[in-house]
Amino acid sequence: MSGDKKYWIGFNLVRGIGAVRFQQILSFFGDLSSAWQAPLEAFRQVGLPERALGNFAKLRAEIDLDRYYESIIESGISVLTLLDEHYPRLLREIDQAPPVIYVRGSLTPADEFAVAMVGTRRVSAYGQQVTRDASIFLAGHGLTIVSGLARGVDALAHQSALKAGGQTIAVLGSGVDVIYPPEHRALADAIIENGAVISDYPLGTQPEGVNFPPRNRIISGLSLATIVIEAGDRSGALITADFAVEQGRDVFAVPGNVLSPVSKGTNRLIQNGAYAMISPQDVLEALDLSEVEDIKQARQVLPADAIEAGILQVIDFEPLHVDDICQATGMAVEKVSAALTMMELKGMVQHVGGMRYTSVRDLTRK
Repeated sequence: MSGDKKYWIGFNLVRGIGAVRFQQILSFFGDLSSAWQAPLEAFRQVGLPERALGNFAKLRAEIDLDRYYESIIESGISVLTLLDEHYPRLLREIDQAPPVIYVRGSLTPADEFAVAMVGTRRVSAYGQQVTRDASIFLAGHGLTIVSGLARGVDALAHQSALKAGGQTIAVLGSGVDVIYPPEHRALADAIIENGAVISDYPLGTQPEGVNFPPRNRIISGLSLATIVIEAGDRSGALITADFAVEQGRDVFAVPGNVLSPVSKGTNRLIQNGAYAMISPQDVLEALDLSEVEDIKQARQVLPADAIEAGILQVIDFEPLHVDDICQATGMAVEKVSAALTMMELKGMVQHVGGMRYTSVRDLTRK
């Protein structure tokens, strides 16, 4: 995988190649190494627009992928692709999941217990208090707080999660090496020490306005639910809520003063079916996560029997097909499949698609 990763990064650098075209290229060529070296005419068969094709041709002629990839790793930034076993499971499940994400800090399996907290930049005193209280409460109960590092609700949510000694993830609308707004650089550094700053935009990408609505799908995609604290009629937080609904995730909204402009969006969400968050305890109860820490601890279990023990001896952190597990253990496929299902529920293994499984462990900080 490491040898192919540079090609994932290469195609991620091409303007005009997003998640959909990325998958079209991968399906057509079979792997991105072959695609990178293919003649341009082959990309016309894929249906790549001429402008994107021109961008690709120019980039391919100019870039040294090996050197570029090395510079990323040397800067302490991790790169995860859809084929990486450590790519966040919740994010992988959404439509048009980002093919590549750049990470500063650490993502862990525990981040599957995450909620997004978003809202207006012009947060009221009421919204500030609700944000602080909810973030401290939920982080204190073992949930990772996901937001966008923006002014207002986002920054307060991150800061409060850190104050509670919890984990938090910031999703940027720029490269992870371009912190925006700039006054949040210290906050970003603190997040990197207690979570992660991530983006699907290449390094050096500036925070243009068009970048932020697409990044909101990652905020909701990383989360079991999205909580909207305060939002006007046209708030970006409502875009995040829309993405959450499309992704089959729950949406919570904080009811507010009907005369307040920053409560129009949240009140409308409730009117349209979102959960009204009267207390952050409502989130834990709706998601059945009142005992998050107990659930996490229950995942760290020993093999229940010889079958699970045998599977753990052969399964590693590279995806392994069920047939290969059966061959290595000498066990019948029925026993292996049943055991794998139970082991996945316990958090011992992870299904990564195509009847392939990997062992589960925390990511190490890069």
